[in-house]
Amino acid sequence: MTGGVGTSVRRPDGPAKVRGEFSYAGDLAAEGMLVGSTVRSPHPHARITGIDTAAARAISGVHAVLTSADVPGDLYFGLTLRDEPALADGVVRYAGEPVAVVAAVDAATARRAARAVAVEYEPLPPLTDPQQSLTAPPLHPDGNVYRHVSYSCGDPDARGVVTVENTYRIGMQDPAFLAPEAGLAWPTPDGGVALDVATQWLHSDQTQIGWATGLPPEKVHLRLAGVGGAFGGREDVTLQTHACLLALATGRPVKFEYTREESFLAHRQRHPGTIWLRHSADADGRIVCVEGRVLLDGGAYASTSPVVITNTVTLLQGPYRVDNGRFEGWSVRTNNPSCGAMRGFGVPQAAFAHEAQLDALAGALGMDPLEIRLRNALQRGDVATFGQRFDAPTPVREVIEGLRAIPLPAGPARRAPGGVGRAAEPGSVRRGIGYAVTIKNLAFSEGHVDESTAEVSLCDGHATVHTACAEVGQGFVTVAEQVARTVLGATTVEVTQPDTLIASAGSTSASRQTMASGTAVHRACAAVRVRLLAQVARRHGLDAAGLTVVDGTVCAAGRPVTPVAAAAPGQTLRATEHFQHPATYPLGSAEGGMYVAFSFSAQRAVVDVDVELGLVSVVQVASCQDVGTVINPTQLLGQIEGGIVQGMGLALMEEVVVADGLITNPDFQDYLIPTIVDAPEVVSTYVTDPEPGMPHGWKGAGEPPLCTAVPAVAAAVRDATGLPLPAVPIKPEHVALGLGAAPTVTWTTPRPAAPSRAVNIVVDEEARDAPGTMAEEGAPGGR
Repeated sequence: MTGGVGTSVRRPDGPAKVRGEFSYAGDLAAEGMLVGSTVRSPHPHARITGIDTAAARAISGVHAVLTSADVPGDLYFGLTLRDEPALADGVVRYAGEPVAVVAAVDAATARRAARAVAVEYEPLPPLTDPQQSLTAPPLHPDGNVYRHVSYSCGDPDARGVVTVENTYRIGMQDPAFLAPEAGLAWPTPDGGVALDVATQWLHSDQTQIGWATGLPPEKVHLRLAGVGGAFGGREDVTLQTHACLLALATGRPVKFEYTREESFLAHRQRHPGTIWLRHSADADGRIVCVEGRVLLDGGAYASTSPVVITNTVTLLQGPYRVDNGRFEGWSVRTNNPSCGAMRGFGVPQAAFAHEAQLDALAGALGMDPLEIRLRNALQRGDVATFGQRFDAPTPVREVIEGLRAIPLPAGPARRAPGGVGRAAEPGSVRRGIGYAVTIKNLAFSEGHVDESTAEVSLCDGHATVHTACAEVGQGFVTVAEQVARTVLGATTVEVTQPDTLIASAGSTSASRQTMASGTAVHRACAAVRVRLLAQVARRHGLDAAGLTVVDGTVCAAGRPVTPVAAAAPGQTLRATEHFQHPATYPLGSAEGGMYVAFSFSAQRAVVDVDVELGLVSVVQVASCQDVGTVINPTQLLGQIEGGIVQGMGLALMEEVVVADGLITNPDFQDYLIPTIVDAPEVVSTYVTDPEPGMPHGWKGAGEPPLCTAVPAVAAAVRDATGLPLPAVPIKPEHVALGLGAAPTVTWTTPRPAAPSRAVNIVVDEEARDAPGTMAEEGAPGGR
């Protein structure tokens, strides 16, 4: 089918975006619109002793000034724990926390009024060290530990002939989407409120707005505005509640649009963390035991910290068979910026550490880095350290072999490290090659309901698809079109604006929307097709069971009967279908697994490094990824390329620098992201082993490229320099000055594992049950 599944269909919004005509959330406007502005705390930790809004209210053109006292509903909200106030109530816990909001006739007046709000603060000592947070007095009534996870499997004291251990540090990465947060709210005639907003999860926003406004869900209506990137940073509520509260208070439309600095302060970043790992292997390189300990800084409020820590800890084993191990992790509260979902969701942190360990083992044993990975590769039927059996295709060996088949780049790089000019002297440049293999869970986990609903209609060959799936650039709009063409034979397809008039599609995150919303669309299309074929059967005196749709034509026994466009003239055939993934269960449950599905990825990075200046040029990244089925080759390559460049950013340059709780680089001048000049050549191949239970065997593909690029690029820089480089981003001074501790390698007499494969799990224990410091057993404290 032209434009169907498996073809490189162009994005329907592509031409408008290329021409600069696409309407983003920042372009929203309405007659009589007011503009909102936020009063934010300059302190990372302080007590509010007074707020005086009189001067702000007296400014001509100001229509409302709201504080926590003006919130009519429940003050507290949050994705996992309702621990964050919509507006600060007595205490601020991070620099940039909203204290008041203002609505005025224009942006200049709103900003002037925000500056006129007099807030009296009593600064308090900020708690910025996540290690100290474990034992410090609580910053919040809910305590300082968002979640503590601890479990073991097999015999954790088993040892092989060689043991390597080190501590790894991962910096705070910003989603760095190009369009800052924006939205437009307005009151509705029924006493409710409506909001157009750039978000990742319409129904979650709807629920949290309802808490603050005191409105039932049916009186809070959201529509998706044009989204200029997300990467996890739009999953939490930022301006949504503020805009709605001001619209209800003023009776007028109210628009918010953040500046870049405000965007850095408001949204969630990737969790920075410290990971200690100890791997023991036999003389053949087979892993005997793994021990790991993780400390993630969640910042001031929970967001998804309780879930991210579980991802990081459980996937520390990597895509390798580990029969014996001991794992523990904490996500904690500090007065640093709040952290939450970002592409990879805890796995990039784990992957950076476990892949460095595999290279250290290979180096100690004198083995090829791919060979040691092949010897330990997971296979279908293996059991994870956390007790879940890999009962679907598990093509770890296949992605490694696929990667190995890709030729290395020939000849010198297109550009030297440092770019133009003579920044790099040829005699100082060393080439390095690094490998990484990763496992990434797909979809929601641990019992979180993962579902979506789709409505599809067909009239005279034109299909209309309606879901609440947020299109944030991942390409769902194209997938939905392709499914409608393939299943229904539609000649034209319209994917309507997502909103809350239809049931939830869940978040556009976790590489889940093709699997969840795509399957809902497929089911709805199939239901419409049944109605269509029944109509054709009646009109032509045929048996509906013998009819099929092929390339836009209804066929009987392979012979054309009628074009789909003429099959039911003037009639609209409609169906609404729901999809829900099989149930998952909390970590440690005996009822079933905690994850829906997995994807596996292997990458090879080739870099040139100026070892004197510490400058790095990524020459090529080759990738082989387990993708289930290729739905749209061009879009898939775009996901691979984009993920690799974003992972390269974390490996080499991207870090939100926080000093005493304050972000010191909240702009794109000082927060560096890779540009097209930095982007390497990408060579991408795929393993297409269909995912059971999914239409066309598809599975999510958006996160694994980033997860794998971080350790692959880091490994290549290590190979070029001979340095251990246990922290990302790898900065020029790390290379030029040789900073970073090398892994400890210990040779011992083997201690065979006891004959047990039991998994013992402790979840959500109090912090007092945890070791007092990450520095035990050679693991230094947190960042």
